[in-house]
Amino acid sequence: MVLYIIFILILAFFIWFVASFNGLVKLKNRAKEAWADIDVQLKRRYNLIPNLVETVKGYASHEREVFEKVAEARSRAMGAQSVKEKQEAENALTNTLKSLFAVVENYPDLKASQNFLELQRELRDTEDKIQAARRFYNGLVRDLNIKIEAFPSNMIAQAFAFKKMELFELEAPEQREAPKVKF
Repeated sequence: MVLYIIFILILAFFIWFVASFNGLVKLKNRAKEAWADIDVQLKRRYNLIPNLVETVKGYASHEREVFEKVAEARSRAMGAQSVKEKQEAENALTNTLKSLFAVVENYPDLKASQNFLELQRELRDTEDKIQAARRFYNGLVRDLNIKIEAFPSNMIAQAFAFKKMELFELEAPEQREAPKVKF
């Protein structure tokens, strides 16, 4: 009888161990997949930006400094590797795009251009998709980080070197107000 109880306890421990380990692996892989979704949307954004800049250049060719800043910020964002680097580069790119849209305010013909309006719509759609993918990724990362820190799964996480992942935040807390751009 005692052997059965010991056997059941060992079996229960083994089942818990496997379930905890597999849960950590599942969350880690889902977070990586979510990051890949963010990356896809960011690449779509990077591909839209040159078209947007070229459209604006046709109307505002003397705004060279703004175009150079946008191109530089886009290159930096495309080359960022870590979550933190990507976060900083994306924030800088967003700020340069704000300055590009501020230039557009001075050109009523550009604001009425069908090509510009379509690019603006696509960029807005892409930004919405980035935000949705970011929320999904951050939720998975939060769940993974909780599991890595919470007892008793933290013992398994430490034993198998699971590392906490970084959240992906596109704006600093003081910049959370939506930009006001009128077209």
